[in-house]
Amino acid sequence: MQPTPDLVRQYIADHLDCEHIEVYGDGAHFEALIVSKAFEGQNTLARHRTVYQALGDRMRAEIHALSMRNLTPAEYAATQDDNG
Repeated sequence: MQPTPDLVRQYIADHLDCEHIEVYGDGAHFEALIVSKAFEGQNTLARHRTVYQALGDRMRAEIHALSMRNLTPAEYAATQDDNG
Protein backbone atom coordinates (compact mmCIF):
# COMPACT_ATOMS: atom_id res chain seq x y z
CA MET A 1 0.00 0.00 0.00
CA GLN A 2 1.37 3.38 -0.98
CA PRO A 3 1.21 6.07 1.70
CA THR A 4 -0.93 9.12 1.11
CA PRO A 5 0.09 12.68 1.97
CA ASP A 6 -2.25 12.47 4.99
CA LEU A 7 -0.51 9.30 6.21
CA VAL A 8 2.95 10.82 5.83
CA ARG A 9 1.74 13.90 7.71
CA GLN A 10 0.43 11.65 10.49
CA TYR A 11 3.68 9.61 10.61
CA ILE A 12 5.63 12.83 11.19
CA ALA A 13 3.15 14.26 13.69
CA ASP A 14 3.15 11.02 15.71
CA HIS A 15 6.89 11.26 16.40
CA LEU A 16 7.78 14.95 16.15
CA ASP A 17 6.13 17.82 18.02
CA CYS A 18 5.09 20.13 15.18
CA GLU A 19 3.20 23.39 15.09
CA HIS A 20 2.37 23.06 11.39
CA ILE A 21 2.73 20.35 8.74
CA GLU A 22 1.78 20.37 5.07
CA VAL A 23 2.46 17.32 2.90
CA TYR A 24 1.81 16.93 -0.82
CA GLY A 25 2.65 14.00 -3.05
CA ASP A 26 1.69 11.14 -5.31
CA GLY A 27 2.23 8.05 -3.15
CA ALA A 28 5.97 7.69 -3.72
CA HIS A 29 7.34 11.23 -3.91
CA PHE A 30 6.37 13.82 -1.33
CA GLU A 31 7.01 17.46 -0.47
CA ALA A 32 6.61 18.68 3.10
CA LEU A 33 6.62 21.94 5.02
CA ILE A 34 7.31 21.14 8.67
CA VAL A 35 7.35 23.71 11.48
CA SER A 36 8.75 22.57 14.82
CA LYS A 37 10.55 23.98 17.84
CA ALA A 38 12.77 20.89 17.59
CA PHE A 39 14.56 22.59 14.67
CA GLU A 40 15.78 25.51 16.80
CA GLY A 41 19.58 25.61 16.81
CA GLN A 42 19.83 22.94 14.08
CA ASN A 43 21.34 23.37 10.64
CA THR A 44 19.56 22.09 7.52
CA LEU A 45 21.13 18.64 7.63
CA ALA A 46 20.29 18.14 11.32
CA ARG A 47 16.68 19.19 10.64
CA HIS A 48 16.40 16.59 7.87
CA ARG A 49 17.86 13.95 10.17
CA THR A 50 15.29 14.86 12.83
CA VAL A 51 12.46 14.22 10.36
CA TYR A 52 14.05 11.01 9.04
CA GLN A 53 14.32 9.81 12.65
CA ALA A 54 10.62 10.57 13.17
CA LEU A 55 9.74 8.55 10.06
CA GLY A 56 12.02 5.66 11.01
CA ASP A 57 11.86 2.62 8.72
CA ARG A 58 8.96 4.10 6.79
CA MET A 59 11.47 6.28 4.96
CA ARG A 60 13.13 3.21 3.45
CA ALA A 61 10.12 0.94 3.13
CA GLU A 62 7.23 3.20 2.09
CA ILE A 63 8.45 6.67 1.17
CA HIS A 64 10.80 6.77 -1.80
CA ALA A 65 11.46 10.52 -1.88
CA LEU A 66 10.73 13.34 0.53
CA SER A 67 11.60 16.94 -0.20
CA MET A 68 11.41 19.02 2.98
CA ARG A 69 11.32 22.62 4.06
CA ASN A 70 11.90 22.55 7.82
CA LEU A 71 11.36 25.77 9.73
CA THR A 72 11.32 26.93 13.34
CA PRO A 73 8.13 28.68 14.46
CA ALA A 74 9.90 32.07 14.23
CA GLU A 75 11.12 31.35 10.69
CA TYR A 76 7.62 30.26 9.67
CA ALA A 77 6.06 33.37 11.22
CA ALA A 78 8.50 35.51 9.23
CA THR A 79 7.41 33.84 5.98
CA GLN A 80 3.78 34.50 6.89
CA ASP A 81 4.56 38.18 7.56
CA ASP A 82 6.18 38.39 4.11
CA ASN A 83 3.02 36.95 2.52
CA GLY A 84 0.59 39.10 4.44
